[in-house]
Amino acid sequence: MRRVPRARETVGEAILRCTEALEAAKLTYGHGTDNARDEAAEIVFFSAGLAHSLGARAYDRALAPAARRRIASLLRRRIELRAPLAYLTHRAFFAGIELYVDRRVLVPRSPIAELAMARFAPWISPRRVRRILDLGTGSGAIALACARAFPRATVDAVDISAGALAVCRRNVRRLRLGARVEVLRSDHFSALRGRRYDIIVSNPPYVGRAEMRRLPAEYRHEPKLGLEAGADGLDSVRQILAGARAHLAAHGLLVVEVGNSERALLRAYPRTRFVWPEFSIGGGGVFLLREQDLES
Repeated sequence: MRRVPRARETVGEAILRCTEALEAAKLTYGHGTDNARDEAAEIVFFSAGLAHSLGARAYDRALAPAARRRIASLLRRRIELRAPLAYLTHRAFFAGIELYVDRRVLVPRSPIAELAMARFAPWISPRRVRRILDLGTGSGAIALACARAFPRATVDAVDISAGALAVCRRNVRRLRLGARVEVLRSDHFSALRGRRYDIIVSNPPYVGRAEMRRLPAEYRHEPKLGLEAGADGLDSVRQILAGARAHLAAHGLLVVEVGNSERALLRAYPRTRFVWPEFSIGGGGVFLLREQDLES
């Protein structure tokens, strides 16, 4: 039975009520949250203007009528539109950073966040990293996480989409990182001639054509350009592997997310010595290659 809002409702009660409504609607998650309760918490905290750092300390707070109206509106839109919540709130969190997002970019959710926060150790010595490339930057999430993790490094944030680059620039300004993060339009490496990097990192499109047809409604709100990558999901990854050697510094590191296309990648490159890190916060499908292990 769906819970009816009480005349006086606390934050904790609203989260429980929203959780039940989301579960009853049988939505799909995966855009910053992976379950109804976490999604409900974001709806309530966002609508009430509460910081997530408050956690359970906020649960006994009574909600003002205006906050309850905002919760009701956001919950209704999430269920009726079946759009990622981040597109309705225009905010997402990545590697501890709050970002602006809209439908011009994918909602940031890559497990590469964990690697960036660990400064890509032990696969590279953080103290010698001076130049980083984020290829297919979208909202700028990975580029900005790297800039935060490596305060002495400069970062090139690259994308082919003008709309995505506009979002990225907005986030660079918000975080005041314009002195170290350069935003560039490029189709993979095409505009980067002569530039070399200690780390090249990418969360490129990697969804195969058949998988695209099976994606739930929430994913269909995202830009197709950021998802689809040919029949086997490797069109973009192949270009990255073909061009990376010319842009990696000696002993540099290539980090690429391939998600569900991992098996197709291993079939296509049976001799390449990919390293597949394990993640403590979940996720996978990310490979690492040192410069000397790239195929010529």
